[in-house]
Amino acid sequence: NIAGLDNRTLYEQVRKRKIHHMNKKVYLDYASTTPTDPQILQEMLPYFRSEYGNPSSMHTSGRQAKTVIEGARKRIAECINANPDEIIFTGSGTESDNMAIKGIARANKSKGNHIIVSSVEHKAVLESAKQLEKEGFEISILPTDKFGMINIDECLRLIKKETILISVMYANNEIGTIEPIKELAEAIKKHKDERNKTKNLMTDDFPLFHTDACQAGGYLSLDVKELGIDLMTLNSSKVYGPKGIGLLYKKSGIKISPIIAGGEQEKGLRAGTENIALVFGFGRALQNAQKTRTIESEKLRKLQKYFIKKLKEKIPSIMLNGHAEHRLPNNVHISIPTVEGESMILMLDKIGISASTGSACSTFDLKPSHVLIAIKQNEEIIHGSIRFTFGKHTTKKELDCVLKEFPPIVKKLSKMSAIRK
Repeated sequence: NIAGLDNRTLYEQVRKRKIHHMNKKVYLDYASTTPTDPQILQEMLPYFRSEYGNPSSMHTSGRQAKTVIEGARKRIAECINANPDEIIFTGSGTESDNMAIKGIARANKSKGNHIIVSSVEHKAVLESAKQLEKEGFEISILPTDKFGMINIDECLRLIKKETILISVMYANNEIGTIEPIKELAEAIKKHKDERNKTKNLMTDDFPLFHTDACQAGGYLSLDVKELGIDLMTLNSSKVYGPKGIGLLYKKSGIKISPIIAGGEQEKGLRAGTENIALVFGFGRALQNAQKTRTIESEKLRKLQKYFIKKLKEKIPSIMLNGHAEHRLPNNVHISIPTVEGESMILMLDKIGISASTGSACSTFDLKPSHVLIAIKQNEEIIHGSIRFTFGKHTTKKELDCVLKEFPPIVKKLSKMSAIRK
């Protein structure tokens, strides 16, 4: 609250008021979404204007559209070391998560009814699990440590004979912690091999392993064979591609039920006329992101270290959330005692600096972050979190601008908080 105003009222006043921003806005919310690459956008335009056929049609225009989609599918498959027929296009990362959790559970309920998900998953995974619980499935929540890191042995202890699916995200969208996905996949495989050997089973592939890799697309390897995963969620808007398009990688041979019915698109797994332009744009964007991920990560890691160091010098009371080392190179998520995150966001926005309190999918529910609750952050500061996330257009000059403007905002809000108390 600022001067007795609740945050929603303050937001509306700031939104309606004519605000004089700086000449150049500073955008530090790349984890929420990235701008579409101008070159990719230009290449997408023909699929809105002249090459607009329905890929399911038999005429020339339709067959040409189908060729574009299959070309993008092949391009993406090469990026993640998969087969093209293992790629299912969806409308978003959220839809892909829903398809993975609900689709696997419903298609394989004869094999078991137990699912394990980590406590820091995206809400798309957690809410899907809650829905399945109402359908009779048993859900186990895998806790994390104070850095948001899961424990592999603890995950293995949760596995029972009825377990059909485990879902642990590759990198957290709020605090940036990178989970040991490859090591977990190896441990799950070893567990299955030992169990099958003991019971003389040769074909029991459960539990399956799904990871939400939406935040990892531009910074980490997506090689599904190297990672050892069965299913993986990705979306376009996190890798400088268009919004409204995502995918689910599904290893060949795995049964899954569609969550959208009404057509035979995507081999009957996702009904609805495909958006050729978005599919094409996603393919190009992911290809670019994976090609440049090493160079981009090195650049952003330097900016990240610089920014964290300077923030700690200027605001000694800050707490860095997430793992100090095993974190995405573009993520700086901090908490500040006695200051509300929403107030910081609005005051920064007033001067042209865009940041967030965490997941953009939860911006207006005003509930404490489930991720910060999961890592057992102190209740007194759980509302005082702010997330700065960088991207390929972020510069040191922009960060210096934030370092100049942000500390006075924190000081002002801290005084207001002290007065209210």
